[in-house]
Amino acid sequence: MHGPRWTTADIPDQSGRTAVVTGANGGLGYVTARELARKGARVVLACRSETRGREAAERLLKEVPRAEAEVRRLDLGDLTSVRYFAARLPYERIDLLINNAGVMALPRGTTADGFETQFGVNHLGHFALTGLLAPALLATPGARVVTVSSLMHALAGIDLRDLGGGRPYRRWVAYARSKTANLLFTHELARRFAAADADVVAAAAHPGYAATGLQTAGPRAEGRRVAERVMRLGNQVFAQPAEAGALPTLYAATAPGVRPDSFYGPSFAMWRGAPAPSWRAPWAEDDRMAARLWAASVRLTGVDLSPPGA
Repeated sequence: MHGPRWTTADIPDQSGRTAVVTGANGGLGYVTARELARKGARVVLACRSETRGREAAERLLKEVPRAEAEVRRLDLGDLTSVRYFAARLPYERIDLLINNAGVMALPRGTTADGFETQFGVNHLGHFALTGLLAPALLATPGARVVTVSSLMHALAGIDLRDLGGGRPYRRWVAYARSKTANLLFTHELARRFAAADADVVAAAAHPGYAATGLQTAGPRAEGRRVAERVMRLGNQVFAQPAEAGALPTLYAATAPGVRPDSFYGPSFAMWRGAPAPSWRAPWAEDDRMAARLWAASVRLTGVDLSPPGA
């Protein structure tokens, strides 16, 4: 049961289960992988940098000496890398897929496949990954797919005529659209799983305001030192630590009774505190837009994860 008392101690035993966590080399992803490993899960740290991934795995093993963890390279900004990762993963059953990795408010750029970076990494990369791992998820009774969104989705809905972040490009609008896409993806994925009578739960979570490397990455990439210092100060003064920010994701991934298309975040003003059901903007639950975004994502990635019967 969610509420002020739910902590990592309440995570059920995960022994014998396999979890794939994207962006697990730091921040929320690292905490998520560590706590799942602490409860007995085999965790796959899917990281863009193998070096940082190995460092994270070493740190995890120091904190959880009996952890079963492995590092595999995954660049969500390169669909060839996504396909390679999925093809090389040796597990026929996957219990948890945590679509956690993301980028925030970067200067305009494109992925290896020519998509606007934030939309390409935050949404399309995870869309393709989920589709490619769908057979292993569908083969696992009680599997879950948890996609990490953000309260910033409230800034903008999806414009299918302009998936490049806005004309002119506005970094926060592009980020908001990618986070709305995460919720629309979850909404449509849950509908398709239900239509196929699949025993897989698709849910979403957000960390509230949690101190991670995301906030400073954009300003640092552009050399905006004042903005980077402001973001760093905000993390120190206002944000909750990554350990608390990861709780909604862990709840959505492991708590009993999580329903399809649920969205969890911190309980206090959706900013901090224990996991609780979270508000989402009306456009993030729009059936028609979810279906249209799905079709566009299939066209752009070449991956269709429709379960049989959906």
